[in-house]
Amino acid sequence: EAFIRSILSKPFRIPIPNYKGPTGLRALGIKRAGLRSPLHDPFEEGALVLYEPPPLSAHEQLKIDKDKVPVHVVVDPVLSRVLRPHQREGVKFLWECVTSRRIPGSHGCIMADEMGLGKTLQCITLMWTLLRQSPDCKPEIEKAMVVSPSSLVRNWYNEVEKWLGGRIQPLAIDGGSKEEIDHKLVGFMNQRGVRVPSPILIISYETFRLHAEALQKGSVGLVICDEGHRLKNSENQTYQALNSLNTPRRVLISGTPIQNDLLEYFSLVHFVNSGILGTAQEFKRHFELPILKGRDADASDAERQKGEERLKELISIVNRCLIRRTSDILSKYLPVKIEQVVCCRLTPLQAELYKNFLKQAKPVEELKEGKISVSSLSSITSLKKLCNHPALIYDKCVEEEEGFMGALDLFPAGYSTKSVEPQLSGKMLVLDYILAVTKSTSNDKVVLVSNYTQTLDLFEKLCRSRRYLYVRLDGTMSIKKRAKIVERFNSPSSPEFIFMLSSKAGGCGLNLIGANRLVMFDPDWNPANDEQAMARVWRDGQKKMCYIYRLLSTGTIEEKIFQRQTHKKALSSCVVDEEQDVERHFSLGELKELFTLNETTTSDTHDKIKCRRCVNGHQVWPPPEGSDCTSDLSQWKHCADKRGLQDSVLKAAWDAAVTFTFHHHSHEEQRGIP
Repeated sequence: EAFIRSILSKPFRIPIPNYKGPTGLRALGIKRAGLRSPLHDPFEEGALVLYEPPPLSAHEQLKIDKDKVPVHVVVDPVLSRVLRPHQREGVKFLWECVTSRRIPGSHGCIMADEMGLGKTLQCITLMWTLLRQSPDCKPEIEKAMVVSPSSLVRNWYNEVEKWLGGRIQPLAIDGGSKEEIDHKLVGFMNQRGVRVPSPILIISYETFRLHAEALQKGSVGLVICDEGHRLKNSENQTYQALNSLNTPRRVLISGTPIQNDLLEYFSLVHFVNSGILGTAQEFKRHFELPILKGRDADASDAERQKGEERLKELISIVNRCLIRRTSDILSKYLPVKIEQVVCCRLTPLQAELYKNFLKQAKPVEELKEGKISVSSLSSITSLKKLCNHPALIYDKCVEEEEGFMGALDLFPAGYSTKSVEPQLSGKMLVLDYILAVTKSTSNDKVVLVSNYTQTLDLFEKLCRSRRYLYVRLDGTMSIKKRAKIVERFNSPSSPEFIFMLSSKAGGCGLNLIGANRLVMFDPDWNPANDEQAMARVWRDGQKKMCYIYRLLSTGTIEEKIFQRQTHKKALSSCVVDEEQDVERHFSLGELKELFTLNETTTSDTHDKIKCRRCVNGHQVWPPPEGSDCTSDLSQWKHCADKRGLQDSVLKAAWDAAVTFTFHHHSHEEQRGIP
């Protein structure tokens, strides 16, 4: 008894050796006296301050309630130290939007930076700041949700771990039974309080749509939609499920917010800030129709003027909730990127099959009459596949489908689809040379991208015949396996030479910096799909000079698709990038000429872009005096420009007497490299 009393009679002592701090008599849980203070020092060198409270006079300081004094909001130094200048600006913009400081009453924004500018890191910084602090000296939100394509769920989880270490434990849903997923989601939604165990949920669009009911029962402080252009159609189930979430703060990430038309753009803006552009009908009448009429090459002066006025009005409204920086910023941090459009002539077999199809197929006449039927769309697909390789339409020839009757006689005797035979396709022949020269002259890796899994099958046959090691990612691969093969391919020690990618399955968000050469084998109607796929190699972490090869079959429907892309990208430039002098390159009438074959040109697109650098069909360098070289298209070089052959791989293919021409656009000039 005496011993216990002697122990209890001793005063409490801080159990830290050599502790010199205060040993006051305050009990645990009692609020500290004095003014409230920010979570991080706003006056530290390099501090990123998102909010600075208004200064108070001495009189106001005496009168104000000390428990209501606003404090600085300062980004955690762990993150602010790694943010580049444009990323610091982006984080501040995002924070001001979601806290309703830019547009009173609206809490959403669109992060529309081009690919590779660190949109993920900026959004992680935003989430961490909102989860930890606010001017009111408490967390702004309790929980946040990230919705992304399925192939990026694990990538988001890894990025949160990378930048925040063990400071936070996100919940990533990347598999499991319906019951297991529902149980996890209900647990996430039921979390409450200042210190939520798993405050960030990362989920795919598909899983969200299937389990939306569980997520709509509570509220979430912030929702981030990665690759948000998937929400371009306000009628689809995913859009409606996300729109019914009980959350005012919405951030939509998309490097390509305009893909096809302005109404899709309206859907994205309406999702994040409902009502700022009116209803869909009001938007179409007031903005879309006048702007499109003004962009048409056949527009009158009055229509152009009206279109430009409405465009300025639209930009002034949207710019309050949209931030857009182009990849030119990356040129300070990344190696040079050389993008080349390679026009490959059809082989004699392809040309004959193409002409036979145009003579026989009835959908051609239907399309010219202004109708687009199912058979017209089927014809477009058949011609696109024929441009890739005759093997892709061989079965149609065997069955003598419409457009391919008697076509089997055109194939070489003894032809079999078991082998690839690259000499039967102009593009496959060029690809074969590019891969062979790359493999024999460097240690570079190559990404091959196509819209068709059948074309990926051909790539596999080519790789097996040439004994190239490869990996393949398409829609059949599970989410977990995708993350593993990407990580392995990016390792410098991995032996794989080629990464085959289906643009539909993995074109968005993947980081393939292990390769520095990318071949875009066929174009997509949607320029955003091609832009996304081509941005896989030229991004943060890339150490080598990058080469992008966009293969097109000369004079075919592929060039028409590319021309249509140009029109859509011009629309995107004038609305999102605010470029006022985008060329009106093609009239809408010209874009309807799909079913033609121009065998006399080296490039149908070059003939139509009103190139100011060519005199009598030959490239002139430097450009003629007075020529305007501000638009991207007018910077492309004709095949006569020998500077275009500085790429040793393409030069070797040229020297091998491959019959193709190409046009070339490089980021070198933007960096001032001679």
